[in-house]
Amino acid sequence: MFGTRTAGLPDCRPLLADPDDLTLVFQPIVDLAAASVVGYEALARFPGAAGPDVWFAAAAQSGIAAELEALAIHKALAYVPQLPANTFLTVNVSPHLLGTPPVQEALAVRPDLHRVVVELTEHTPVDDLATLRRQTDRLRERGALIALDDAGSGYSGLQQMAVVRPQMVKLDRALVADVDADPVRMALAEMVGEFAGRIDAWLLAEGVETPAELAAFARLGVPLVQGWLLGRPAPAFAPLAPEVVDLVRAQVARARLTESVASLVRPVHQVSADELDGAGAGVTPAVLVGPHGEPSALLLADPRTGEAYTAPVSLRVHPSTDVQETLQRALTRPPPHRFEPVVCTDPTGHVLGLLRIEDLATARPSR
Repeated sequence: MFGTRTAGLPDCRPLLADPDDLTLVFQPIVDLAAASVVGYEALARFPGAAGPDVWFAAAAQSGIAAELEALAIHKALAYVPQLPANTFLTVNVSPHLLGTPPVQEALAVRPDLHRVVVELTEHTPVDDLATLRRQTDRLRERGALIALDDAGSGYSGLQQMAVVRPQMVKLDRALVADVDADPVRMALAEMVGEFAGRIDAWLLAEGVETPAELAAFARLGVPLVQGWLLGRPAPAFAPLAPEVVDLVRAQVARARLTESVASLVRPVHQVSADELDGAGAGVTPAVLVGPHGEPSALLLADPRTGEAYTAPVSLRVHPSTDVQETLQRALTRPPPHRFEPVVCTDPTGHVLGLLRIEDLATARPSR
């Protein structure tokens, strides 16, 4: 059943024969705005020099991949009662193994999955995305949140994001490394963040290792970060070191001092589809919002006739976006929408207010 040792890979049979060989470490996930830990990712560790990827690859070749993942899940869920207040625990699961009996049995050990984030960690094509959606929906019904790893790494990952609608999206490490020095990576990270906001998901930048990378994501308004710069995996739920707290606060403060649109945001009335047919239809300007608070259209008044009309949301930005960048993007929209207000949203996609073109054009540097 377990197979034999594969060349270059460890033999998994003794590992599963002694479950204590699989141990866990926990890496903090940090809320940039609060400069505090909001969660931990449970990471498997094994004896010897071989890394976790080697062990899981050996398990797959031996036909016991589901059993090994189930063992890691079972051990991770046992730590949930020990979590510090107001934090969650991320547990890694391969999508193609989520429906297997060993993994399902491991997840069933804890019927209440509040404070647990099930992270889908593999982006090999999944043949039946509808089944994956049903499986993740059942986990949500038990209180779990769903995360998708390595967002932006390929078409299959984007397909999973569109179907599963995770509540957390983790940027592919290839988009995180040296993001501060690469405008293409920065643009791609912002694009994934915009998509995440549209499906009401939090964006997490994983693998942050330098202060410059941290500063770049602070400027982008990315809400969550993880990486060796902030905290290395440890056997216990460790808080942030004081020097890390100071670093995060300093980078966030610098980001807020840039020439951003934050001070130009004007409050706006938000109207749901149900309200559109009622009194809310007479209020302009307004933003029509969907069921999760996401902007779906603008309700504006024709400057010539005063009559209300709806327009698509042709541009939306985060409050940390640069004023000149926002103005340039607004003025390069198609002519019918060029002078319409810009919607400002928070990192989760909720509407904060509107930016008027005249305010952007007349804004003066604050320094």
